[in-house]
Amino acid sequence: MTTEHTRRHFLRLAGAAGVAVAFTPVFAGPAAADPLPAGYPWARAEYINAKVRRPHFPNRWYDIQDFGAVGDGATSCTEAFKRAIQECHSAGGGHVVVPAGRWLTGPIHLLSNVDLHVTAAAVVLFSQTPADYLPAVLTRFEGVELYNYSPLIYAYGQENIGVTGAGVLDGQADNAHWWPWKGKAEYGWKKGDPKQDAARNRLFAMAEQGVPVEQRVFGEGDCLRSSFIEPYRCRNVIIEGVTILRSPMWEIHPTLSENVLVQNVTVNSHGPNNDGCDPESSRMVVIRDCTFDTGDDCIAIKAGRNADGRRVATPSEDILIEGCLMRDGHGGVTIGSEMSGGVRNVFVRDCEMSSPNLDIALRFKTNSVRGGFITGFYARDITIGEVAGAVIDVNFFYEEGPGYGFNPVVGAIDVRNLTVRSAARGLNLRGYADDHINGVTLTDVDFGTTSKPDVVEYVDNLVLRNVIENGAPLVLNSVSA
Repeated sequence: MTTEHTRRHFLRLAGAAGVAVAFTPVFAGPAAADPLPAGYPWARAEYINAKVRRPHFPNRWYDIQDFGAVGDGATSCTEAFKRAIQECHSAGGGHVVVPAGRWLTGPIHLLSNVDLHVTAAAVVLFSQTPADYLPAVLTRFEGVELYNYSPLIYAYGQENIGVTGAGVLDGQADNAHWWPWKGKAEYGWKKGDPKQDAARNRLFAMAEQGVPVEQRVFGEGDCLRSSFIEPYRCRNVIIEGVTILRSPMWEIHPTLSENVLVQNVTVNSHGPNNDGCDPESSRMVVIRDCTFDTGDDCIAIKAGRNADGRRVATPSEDILIEGCLMRDGHGGVTIGSEMSGGVRNVFVRDCEMSSPNLDIALRFKTNSVRGGFITGFYARDITIGEVAGAVIDVNFFYEEGPGYGFNPVVGAIDVRNLTVRSAARGLNLRGYADDHINGVTLTDVDFGTTSKPDVVEYVDNLVLRNVIENGAPLVLNSVSA
């Protein structure tokens, strides 16, 4: 693709969505009229809970069979989905219905006021041919903006959109499709096979050098996997009821979006980087009553990576997670590592976590390359059965570690009413000598049975109130300066 063609493609997309949408986030940050109440931060959680509501869709129903779709699992229904969505949108909105059957398709692009409703006996099978996800669209790969393969379900600059129903969305990724691009033998890669490393390094170098986004064009031959469901710069989004299987990469990835409700969703996908739900640079998000069994973090809150995250400078904030079940995963609820734009006001309550393959329950991963901030994290009423590593892990040594000039700011972490049956250790809190973690409060916490000593390095204002480990009050030997 020539540079001139790339530029025209970028401008055409920008014009279609409106210049303001193409270059600025949907939201500009928290409204001045919505302060975090002093003394009782959980009032903010109730405010989020009250404000984030499912969008309304008109009572119009468009069956994809009426647009030529055939549910035999072999006939491509890509054009039928496209026509049904366009007609629904043009009529003022409604529901595009996927009835019983197995429906093979390429990418599905949603438009404003359209709900993709996948009925209980329906399975949407996404093409295993990467070329079907071109032309490239504006997206993010590991927190960096680029043009790349379309996400499997994508919306750009739209309002009032939904993916609902009790059916199945199957990305059909496996050790022969998409996953080998990670470059690891356990995901099907063999020596001499294509993998993502060169393109990933090139993208990250472009971001650090300030190369304009319209020139960061990737696709065929670059092996950068796309997310499954990605509303990008959207407002008023509902993802509800569906089961998501076998994603190329991240499963649910709201990016630069506002008022997003994810509820009663089941994610069962164990491929590389198969995070369950990754709100990124998004505001007013509720994740409720979902089940996550994943190959990476169950929920990971993000805000852009390194120079690109600082360029976009849009935090993730006002996020409520409640009633969720986490099984396998690198982390149950994670912040980072792509969090250079900052994360604040995250609330987690009434969740259960347990698996010998769950590495960490509450995970905060960052370093001096990411920078950014994590402030205002509140968790309560959390039940944990088994966790393989630490229960609470705040680690400034993720990947690159210290010495790169962008020390993170992390603090105002409050965890209460948390119980654990067994874990390797209760706490792994590791700041830097020149950049301390500042403000961790634990109240009514029972870490259950642990086998390794806690690690606390360079933490200021660590408060323990009725914290038990191995049946006795927790006494820490900390490193500080």
